[in-house]
Amino acid sequence: MGLVDLEKHFAFYGAYHSNPLNIFIHMVFVWPIFFTALMLFYFTPSVLKTVPPIVLWDHSLLVFNFGFLFTLIYALFYVALDKKAGSLAALLCFACWVFSSSIAYRLGYSLAWKVVLAAQLFCWTGQFIGHGVFENRAPALLDNLTQAFLMAPFFVLFEALSFFGYEPYPGFHARVKTRIDSEIKEWQDKKQKKVY
Repeated sequence: MGLVDLEKHFAFYGAYHSNPLNIFIHMVFVWPIFFTALMLFYFTPSVLKTVPPIVLWDHSLLVFNFGFLFTLIYALFYVALDKKAGSLAALLCFACWVFSSSIAYRLGYSLAWKVVLAAQLFCWTGQFIGHGVFENRAPALLDNLTQAFLMAPFFVLFEALSFFGYEPYPGFHARVKTRIDSEIKEWQDKKQKKVY
């Protein structure tokens, strides 16, 4: 158990995402939410004042700001959870930071925040529909906001890798499925008690 307990995190998130259509909706919308949030973070001040911005191939600036800080936290957390899948997730996080910074630089703040707002509203609406229509359960973020935000990108990537047979160690999926089933049953029992 603990901060880097992959089974615990995956079971928590999986208990809120057991319906295949809801999982698919999250696979489509979670990474765009992460990407567009980083676009908005592009306009935050640098956290490393002594490190100058890096000029990219399209003459945009890569600033070590809150977007970089969040990317670094996500990347390190994912690698700590699982070296292989976490390294891929970390690479995707840094790719999102680089490309979102480039797009934000080109759009400028006055247009970027409008693009971010539209994308966030669209993606969040899709996810809430997934939970309300297909999962019939409130999103994980209502029970554990930090854990839900932190795990969402890794969870959907991990789900995609699982389709190709990836398992961090033998028996992982069976053990997590048991925990997910237990958590869903516990939630259903609580729900039943509230009805009576």
